[in-house]
Amino acid sequence: MGTRPTALIADDEPLLREALMRQLAQAWPELDVVAQARNGREAIRYFETRHPDICFLDVHMPGVSGVEAAHIIGRRAHLVFVTAYDQYAVQAFAEGVLDYLVKPVEPARLAETVARLKERLQAAQPALNTEALLQQLATQLQRGAAPAPLRWIRAQVGQTLRLIPVDEIDFLRSDTKYTLIAWRGDAGQPGEALVRIPLKELIGQLDAEQFAQVHRSVVVNLRAISHVTRGDNETADIHLKGRKEVLPVSRSYLHLFRQM
Repeated sequence: MGTRPTALIADDEPLLREALMRQLAQAWPELDVVAQARNGREAIRYFETRHPDICFLDVHMPGVSGVEAAHIIGRRAHLVFVTAYDQYAVQAFAEGVLDYLVKPVEPARLAETVARLKERLQAAQPALNTEALLQQLATQLQRGAAPAPLRWIRAQVGQTLRLIPVDEIDFLRSDTKYTLIAWRGDAGQPGEALVRIPLKELIGQLDAEQFAQVHRSVVVNLRAISHVTRGDNETADIHLKGRKEVLPVSRSYLHLFRQM
């Protein structure tokens, strides 16, 4: 290892790679990020040519996953998994054998990770007994374990990547190829953004106790509802707290509001 520790970042989303790079530059100025990979296959190739000391690997990547890449890299580097889902934070991670970061990466959590990595680099030996943990992660991926409910949604607004907390979302509405995200932004002001993720894909990742589909093109945060009014032909309208939009309830979903 040289005088400056080196790292590789692998994530299929360029904005998130860049965000982690900026955070690492602040938390660990001495760290030299020598490669950025778009998937697990690139991560392996860059690792073999540049031999970084540390690999930050997104768990979910197209083709070769971060877990599969970690199997090949093995004990030749210190591994840090980056994931959007808490269920991959298995107990052994908490015991310090491997490390992980949950998106969006919080500065305090990153600082803890950096401190542990510095200690491991001084020991000059990557973590031991990682094979069983990697196998546990791979098994979870193969089984298609249901992810924990989304905590936030990434949305591009102009040149800015917004990380919208799901709890602040009032409703979601499909708009041809996009999904409109309507949330309560800074100081409670309504905000909107479009994401390329289809509504039907997002529905399965939302907390069913908090969000309900009320129309084939509309999902609403139940906590954002002010009141519901009945309409003609077994339909209804949802009125929201602090918003002027009125959301339709189709006949198929009217049973959700039978007690009104």
